[in-house]
Amino acid sequence: MATAIDLNCDMGESFGAWSMGADAAVMPLISSASIACGLHAGDPAVMHASVRLALEHAVAIGAHVSLPDLQGFGRREMAVSAQEAYQLTLYQLGALDAFVRASSGRMAHIKPHGALYNMAARDRTLADAIARAVRDFDPGLMLFGLSGSALPAAGEALGLGVAHEVFADRSYESDGSLTPRNMPGAVLADVAAVAAQATRLAVHGELVARDGGRLQLRADSICVHGDRDAAAHFARAIRTALDGAGIAVRAPGAAGR
Repeated sequence: MATAIDLNCDMGESFGAWSMGADAAVMPLISSASIACGLHAGDPAVMHASVRLALEHAVAIGAHVSLPDLQGFGRREMAVSAQEAYQLTLYQLGALDAFVRASSGRMAHIKPHGALYNMAARDRTLADAIARAVRDFDPGLMLFGLSGSALPAAGEALGLGVAHEVFADRSYESDGSLTPRNMPGAVLADVAAVAAQATRLAVHGELVARDGGRLQLRADSICVHGDRDAAAHFARAIRTALDGAGIAVRAPGAAGR
């Protein structure tokens, strides 16, 4: 049984006059924040504010890197080469790190977003390119990726620290992949079911897949999505459930929080 786990959320996904999420309410409940870097969401002002908010609450900061797809919120697949994935990753790491350094902080991790995340989970060549970019930028950064997928494997092969990520509010297929968002039930709508899945993952490293079978997963970090309606309500329910199960919430490598 785990005694501690990371609770992360994708943050800073507003852009210009468009507002998304409830970051100010969610931030005190989590231990890691993956902040959009401007290609799927976020802009300089939002990035700066998100970094400052995370530092205010002692939340570990990560870069949420994406394919260049503002209109599609980074959830549309694109044909990118390994070299392009490497360059896109470096570009976004540098952009967020500028705001982190200017605020006297230090970046802790990187996590791909949306389509890039799922593509790198199954495509080892793409995963290797992302991992190389992380190593070349800062080998001390932790690489977050879908539990048991090609992305954490690529990070481990290069000597990076990795976090196998699981999702409290998503349905899974029997092979450990996330149910595609265009399928019914891909995003769990019941807050009690989301909290129960988070607890089961933290305590037992397992969940029930969409076909009803039991799925074992390594769970280093639990994600709750910040772009959904009532994000703070879901985050609070997960945090309460983890606290009730005696599971400490802290960022990977942190001594406590």
